[in-house]
Amino acid sequence: MTYDRSAGLVETARALADGTITSRELVEQTLERIHDSQGTLNAFRIVRTESALAEAEAADAQLAAGVRAPLLGVPVAVKDDMDVAGEPTAFGCQGEFPAVVRDGEAVRRLRAAGAVIVGKTNTCEFGQWPFTEGPAFGATRNPWSPEHTPGGSSGGSAAAVAAGLVPAALGSDGAGSVRIPASWTHLIGIKPQRGRISTWPRGESFQGITVNGTLARTVADAALLLDAAAGNHPLDPHRPPAVDAFAAVGRDPGRLRIALALKPPFTALPARLQPEVRARVVELAGKLGDLGHTVEEADPPYGQIGLTFIPRATAGIAERVREAPFPALLDRRTRDAARLGGLLGGVPLRAARRAEAVLHRRIGKFFTSYDVVLAPTTAAPPPAIGAMLRLGGLATDRAMIAACPYAWPWNVLGWPGVNVPAGFVGGLPVGAQLLGPANSEPLLLSLAAQLEAELRWHELWPRPQATADAPAA
Repeated sequence: MTYDRSAGLVETARALADGTITSRELVEQTLERIHDSQGTLNAFRIVRTESALAEAEAADAQLAAGVRAPLLGVPVAVKDDMDVAGEPTAFGCQGEFPAVVRDGEAVRRLRAAGAVIVGKTNTCEFGQWPFTEGPAFGATRNPWSPEHTPGGSSGGSAAAVAAGLVPAALGSDGAGSVRIPASWTHLIGIKPQRGRISTWPRGESFQGITVNGTLARTVADAALLLDAAAGNHPLDPHRPPAVDAFAAVGRDPGRLRIALALKPPFTALPARLQPEVRARVVELAGKLGDLGHTVEEADPPYGQIGLTFIPRATAGIAERVREAPFPALLDRRTRDAARLGGLLGGVPLRAARRAEAVLHRRIGKFFTSYDVVLAPTTAAPPPAIGAMLRLGGLATDRAMIAACPYAWPWNVLGWPGVNVPAGFVGGLPVGAQLLGPANSEPLLLSLAAQLEAELRWHELWPRPQATADAPAA
């Protein structure tokens, strides 16, 4: 039977458990959609055709035997920075990389939940930029407008979900790299608490600012994938208390105090919220008010939080460059960032890490007055393909900060954030973030689900071969 691409993760898992469709049928159709889209959308770096079909047949045997697991037989995708046994982990870089021997912990847990990994999605080099392009794989395009980027660095995962190739996917978020592409492709994007989804075989990724997260069309689907991937390797340094994300989706969030934070956090370069994006976020704030929440403009006391981000980010890039098998093939901007990371990797890095506790206390006090922060996810709609690809280092930094000044502070803090769709600007999607204190995923997800029930954003789909026209219903 043919299975509707609009079926999400929850619905697909239920159909498999009920015997409405087999995993083999479902994975065959998924692989066909992926292959048909590669020449235009280009969401995948690796498509695991033979392995995925074999895994689907094994899942069908388990289903026939009465075995049940949360994602048994469901096709999902993961970002190219995650280890999948038998596949290379190139992380957006050029060159031939060896196949890894073991799954990373997040992938291992997805498999334990029964998921079939159909492929690894494209990302920019070491996940540094809010676009998904590069000489290693070309340009990944936005399903809502092929002339525009889906964002980055989890742009391949976002494009694959937004186009209906897979019902959900894992990404990673070091400065908004789940939330930004979710914003620009009309998706839910969860950046969870640091350690919620393991980054093992790295105990910390990019000095702790990068976490693994989920992208899906609905809050329930994103939460189900989060629960399936969540958990820790025995050697993980960050082990937050467990949460039940999926159960939170059906829970009334209560009446909340919400801070509408429109001012960009501290940046060394200028950033300005575009009026059209501001209007969409303010409209979302109005909807929250209509739902009974108290919303008022207030900005968290970020201070000079950016000074703690740069040493951690660049030191993390330096670590990756030292491990790269083909350093001469790396982007010049990558090599320059690594050199800066080498300079900042001693005393400045230690000071940046120590400052996190101070920031937790200062910004934590803000949450004695408010329950949730609502902020833009980006300051602008998605830029055109190629707009940032060939810029120099400083020009790239200026363009990134101008477009995406809002997401990265929560990476320094290590706290949860959820992108929700906020509407369209010139036919292009934009989003807003729901941000909370430590371990607040259940609250954020219950609030996001309440909004989703009112706004029904998941019912909008991009038109095939869309341009920047209005979205399809």
